[in-house]
Amino acid sequence: MTFFEFTNLLQHQLTLPLPGAAAHEQMASARRLQLNQPNERTRRSAVLILFYEHHDELFLPLILRPKYDGVHAGQMAFPGGRFEKTDESLVRTALREAQEEIGIKAADVQILGTLSELFIPPSNFYVLPVVGKLSYRPVFYPDPREVERVFEVNLKEITSEAIVGTTEIEVRSFKFEAPFYLIQDHKVWGATAMMISELLAVLKK
Repeated sequence: MTFFEFTNLLQHQLTLPLPGAAAHEQMASARRLQLNQPNERTRRSAVLILFYEHHDELFLPLILRPKYDGVHAGQMAFPGGRFEKTDESLVRTALREAQEEIGIKAADVQILGTLSELFIPPSNFYVLPVVGKLSYRPVFYPDPREVERVFEVNLKEITSEAIVGTTEIEVRSFKFEAPFYLIQDHKVWGATAMMISELLAVLKK
C-alpha cells in the first residue's frame, strides 16, 4: 500500500464511528479509575499524530518529555499542549504546539481527522488526538524546554503484539501496574498508549 493509499484509507476510517473507550481500556491502568473525574476546572488540549513517508516506510514522531517537577515528566508522548484563547480550534492547538515543540511546519500538515477525546486525570485535561500527514520527511527542531528527544517511529513497530507488556509504574510515590508499548527501549504508557491503542483499532477496521 502506498503512502497516498494509506492516508486516504485512514482519512476514510476516521469518518466512521470510533472505537473510543473500548480501545482506550485495553491500555488503561486500574489506578485510572481511582483518580479524579472531569470537573469545572478541566481544560482542553490537543496532540498531533503525524504520518510521513521515508524510504517507502510509514513513520510518526513521538517525543520524550524532559524530567521536571510535573506529572508527565520523563514520559513518551505525542507533541501537543493546551488550548489557548488565540486558537480557533483544537486542531489549530495541535498544529501550533507541534510546531513549537518539534519544529514542523504547521502550514504543510494536511489534517486527516481526529480520534476520540480522552480525559487525563493527573493533569485534569481533555485531550483531542488530531491525525495529520506530511508529504515529506520533516526535519525536527525540538524545543529543549519541552522535548528531550524526538523519536521517529516506524508504524510497523507499534503494530507488533510483541511490544505490549505490563509493568509497575511509580509517579509521585504512588506505585501501580500499567500496560505499555515498548518502543525503541522506552515504555509508552498512560494516555499516549491509550491513543495508540485506538489508532491501531481504527487501522484494523
